[in-house]
Amino acid sequence: MSDDAYLTLAGRGTARFTVQGSEFIGHAAPVDSVEAAEAFVDEIEAEYDDATHNVPAYRVRADPFREYASDDGEPSGSAGKPMLSVLSGRELENVVVVVTRYYGGTNLGVGGLVRAYSQAAKDAVDAASVIEQRPQETFRAVVDYDDSGTVRGILESEAVTFEADYGERVRFEIRVPVAEADALRDRLRSATSGRIEL
Repeated sequence: MSDDAYLTLAGRGTARFTVQGSEFIGHAAPVDSVEAAEAFVDEIEAEYDDATHNVPAYRVRADPFREYASDDGEPSGSAGKPMLSVLSGRELENVVVVVTRYYGGTNLGVGGLVRAYSQAAKDAVDAASVIEQRPQETFRAVVDYDDSGTVRGILESEAVTFEADYGERVRFEIRVPVAEADALRDRLRSATSGRIEL
């Protein structure tokens, strides 16, 4: 894995199982900010507002790096911390997990809760599937039509994501891994003899 790459989730995942009558539903999602993580937590709490507990945990690449977990009324350290341990143990970043519990009438004890919440977090992460991600940066390049073929050719050969808008001039919206952005800008500048606007 390259220096700036990190592991996160490909998409959302859900998993459910029952332990001694209590139903556990794990929800996992990739996020790009603390706000997005909090919004996902709010969304699950709203959707499962009749649940006994909705326990959140997240790890977000922010400045500074943010880790958060709450037990949401479960005994201290029995729910949120074990879920956070699953995320950090797998070195996942920009990820949020919420485990919903419907109480089934039997107390599971702290050990039982730790196992159940950990399992629900693991299963939800597995359902979402883990991918390697690299920090991306977006920039715009504007050229005259004469240079647009050259620029497009370079972008396609570099296999970066871009969208082209053909107006009076051609505007490219380019998404590229941060680590490669400067080199790509230099290449575009030299290929167009500096006529490109970045």
